[in-house]
Amino acid sequence: MAKKIVKKIKVQAMGGKATPAPPLGPVLGQAGINISEFVKQFNDQTREQMGAVIPVVLTVYDDRSFDFILKVSPASQLILKKLGKDKGSGKNTTSRIGTLSKAQVREIAEEKMADLNAGSVEQAMRTIEGTARSMGVEVL
Repeated sequence: MAKKIVKKIKVQAMGGKATPAPPLGPVLGQAGINISEFVKQFNDQTREQMGAVIPVVLTVYDDRSFDFILKVSPASQLILKKLGKDKGSGKNTTSRIGTLSKAQVREIAEEKMADLNAGSVEQAMRTIEGTARSMGVEVL
């Protein structure tokens, strides 16, 4: 017999560096799951993605057990990683923080494709280009 789903929670944590401290701990505590067990499993699965922001969809069952699905980092984080920057421009219309080539945009789109609702890589590229423009990144 299948377990009954009590909650679905979406959180973001640093790969390989999750801790029971806020903001992760209180969210997991309210769901009634074993926080240290989640942190241990998450850090084990994301050890090779150390320091990257990893979105997680956490499913909590009625017996307080859980499972989770790891997603691809947000597009903005992938763009910043590709540029080697810490943050985007505060004034995206006047101040540029860097440029991306179409090939780099394609790489990011292909990596992020599983989490996007785009029908093709070209559509995913347009989504990534829009995110880049809003961050103050020029796409050539």
